[in-house]
Amino acid sequence: MTENKPRLSRRQFLLGVGAGGAATAAAIVGGRTAGEKIAAQDRRQTRGYQITAHVTNYYRTAKV
Repeated sequence: MTENKPRLSRRQFLLGVGAGGAATAAAIVGGRTAGEKIAAQDRRQTRGYQITAHVTNYYRTAKV
């Protein structure tokens, strides 16, 4: 008895990989909750140069 296994062609393989990648991307993007989006926005607001009391004290004492 010989079993006939369906052979995947290169075209079918690439279609399957593309569909799997698209499904994965959709799951990642759709899986974010509102809390995660707010937390990401909070992190963006705290980045960068900020003048604090420590910084102003340094500038005041470093004047020549």
